[in-house]
Amino acid sequence: MKVLLLGATGMVGQGALRECLLAEDVSEVLTLGRTPSGQQHPKLRELIHADLFDLDAIEGQLSGFDACFFCIGMTSAGMDEATYTRLTLDLTLAVAKMLARCNPRMSFVYISGAGADSSESSPTMWKRVRGRLENALQRLPFKAVFIFRPNIIQPLHGIRSRTVAYRWFYTLTRPLLPLLRALMPNSILSTEIVGRAMLAVVRDGAPKAVLEAADISAFGLPAASEG
Repeated sequence: MKVLLLGATGMVGQGALRECLLAEDVSEVLTLGRTPSGQQHPKLRELIHADLFDLDAIEGQLSGFDACFFCIGMTSAGMDEATYTRLTLDLTLAVAKMLARCNPRMSFVYISGAGADSSESSPTMWKRVRGRLENALQRLPFKAVFIFRPNIIQPLHGIRSRTVAYRWFYTLTRPLLPLLRALMPNSILSTEIVGRAMLAVVRDGAPKAVLEAADISAFGLPAASEG
């Protein structure tokens, strides 16, 4: 399996990259982003590109992939709806439409968030925008589209969030998260479980397109136990 990964420097993306490099059935991982991932591995190639809205110059390097893990995400704090829509919905769709054209047999996995509103009518701006994006992705002609809606994710294996507020949260809750995850495995996930669940749905499919935290856990926990 050949995997294209966007957002490899973020917390979820780091977890996905780690699990891809460990997976025996993944032969190649290409990361696409504005900055290097900082990782080195025989399976790993990196493609640095400044403008993800315009991929024409590198389109020829983005075909022949079995899966795309789209892990680019950002907080809506301090943003108006137009800015958040451009950086979240417009950017993701610009990439996804090109990939669907070049990779008709690709499965596309998008990391959304718990609470995203597929009715597109939520009074909360980010929930409404994410819901619009989820719906638009499911209309694209991929082999399959899977929407992940995780809630709290515990970073493992030295992985850190790039968002300062999240780093403070994980620092303060570090002693509690393992206990809470043991008590609520269907609510609190880990970067390992999310990464392995992404691989699992690409391999075997899933009964529905939108996967909440409990669904992600159901796919990722068995894989993590096997690993």
